[in-house]
Amino acid sequence: MSQKNVSFNSAQSPEFFIELGKRVNNYFTVNKIDRYANTNMKFKTVFMISLYFVPLILMLLGLVTNVWIHYLMWATMGMGMAGIGLSIMHDANHGAYSKKPFVNKTLGYVINLVGAYHINWKIQHNVLHHTYTNVIGHDEDIQKEIMRFSAEQPKKPMHRFQVYYAPLLYAIMTLYWVVSKDFEQLYRYSKRDLYKRQGRTSTQAFWEIIGIKLFYWTTSLALPMILLPFAWWQVLLGFLLLHMICGLILAFIFQPAHVGEETEFFVTEKDGSLENNWAIHQVKTTANFADKSVLFSWFVGGLNYQIEHHLFPTICHVHYKPISKIVKQTAKEYGLPYHEYKTFYDAVKSHFTHLNNLAKN
Repeated sequence: MSQKNVSFNSAQSPEFFIELGKRVNNYFTVNKIDRYANTNMKFKTVFMISLYFVPLILMLLGLVTNVWIHYLMWATMGMGMAGIGLSIMHDANHGAYSKKPFVNKTLGYVINLVGAYHINWKIQHNVLHHTYTNVIGHDEDIQKEIMRFSAEQPKKPMHRFQVYYAPLLYAIMTLYWVVSKDFEQLYRYSKRDLYKRQGRTSTQAFWEIIGIKLFYWTTSLALPMILLPFAWWQVLLGFLLLHMICGLILAFIFQPAHVGEETEFFVTEKDGSLENNWAIHQVKTTANFADKSVLFSWFVGGLNYQIEHHLFPTICHVHYKPISKIVKQTAKEYGLPYHEYKTFYDAVKSHFTHLNNLAKN
């Protein structure tokens, strides 16, 4: 089914999102702040970019000669790569970093420097995931044949063991991304003519992906193997360590937000319709976690407030915590769920419990 056939139930409690929007706008008006990046966000931008590129530069300049410090550099880069994805390019590619499109566009390009194509990310995340969250057959984030995320998806023999191999898949998630994911998406998105809305042709996208991959593999693996005073396999291990750390961080932040015991999954009717309106659908398919942990929330780009992010993706994440109180209260008034886990551990536990339940049933 084409995504164009999907329609939400606009007649279902439209006043919920209207009222919520008024209250959130009032928050910014009363407090005389705008919804974009503040000083904290700008500091974080410098910090996260430095966390990735400073260790790489130090190694390429030959300033790291101890093999264990060398592994520490790669591990730090893994955290920096995750930080860039969670805290910088994510807001920028949503248009939430700045009111100036040029700033958003420039910072959105940072994802290209770490091996992924920003246009493909926008299509998968902004268009397919944010619009059709947890809709079987439309949200690419849950369309992994090797994994069963919903009872509505067919069960295969291998799914009996998914709770065990899931961490391994999560650990290679970004490695898969920089190797083949962009090319697979190029094929799918070209067939669906999804590049046109992003101002690209399939041919332009292909050559941009080629350029990004050549830059990434040259600077992140080829040059380190040539310039670093370590065996090639030691450099390769460091590179794999980077991706393992980054992949696990990203997976453990994004997966519990939508794939858990509380969040719901939906299948369209034959005519492509869904039972809820868009805003209510987002509330039912999304969960928050660890709202008391300031440092954790800072590092993960406020994406532990995933409900607020899905309802207001063009608001910078530094504002999610205060508006979460508004969203929670409004949802309660309209009799809607507000899924939240007290700790990060609780959210991850729920995710794996859900995977285990689907493996058995």
